[in-house]
Amino acid sequence: MATTILGSIRRDMEQDLRNLNRAVVDGTRDAGRGLKQDLRQQVVYAGLGNRLARTWRDRSYPNQGLNAASLVWSKAPHIVQAFDRGVVIRGRNSRWLAIPTPQAPKLGIDGKRIHPGNFPESRFGKLRFVYRPGRSSLLVVDGVRISAKTGRVGRQAKGDIYTKSGRLKSGMTTVVMFVMVPQVRLRKRLEVKRAASLSAARMVGQIDSAWINRQ
Repeated sequence: MATTILGSIRRDMEQDLRNLNRAVVDGTRDAGRGLKQDLRQQVVYAGLGNRLARTWRDRSYPNQGLNAASLVWSKAPHIVQAFDRGVVIRGRNSRWLAIPTPQAPKLGIDGKRIHPGNFPESRFGKLRFVYRPGRSSLLVVDGVRISAKTGRVGRQAKGDIYTKSGRLKSGMTTVVMFVMVPQVRLRKRLEVKRAASLSAARMVGQIDSAWINRQ
């Protein structure tokens, strides 16, 4: 009789241990997924776009012996770190940083984000550097027309775009495509550590909920 009771107690304890281990696995996994979603929302609310938000990933590791773990990371760590810390970005080799204006096309001739190196000069004409002492310098294009309906910049006019006096012909204008600056300071817009701390604080409750659901 005693042996039967002890055997029953042992089986119950082993089952409870398995349930507890499963609860730790489930709670830890849920905490990782929740943190990923929190960080994705944080990026969107900061105005940094869905594309950067989707770089957050999570992976759970069940392991054994109440030793489950979850890993949350970004596939764009340098960008996330820049907005999490707030950093100063400088041009390479002491060169200028080219900031596109709203008038500049979104993509270059290679289909990538626009910059002076991939600017479609065949459409808008050559970029001209305008140095302004004490102010940001510019890269502009001359001899283009702006649509009165859409406000978009059209192609550069064919042929001579200047009058004999050296002025642009009627209807043509100069448009700023890039603002040239020596450096840009990114303000802090993310709180990654804070989100991780809140997630860790919630994890105990998530494990408890998983344990109760297995009773």
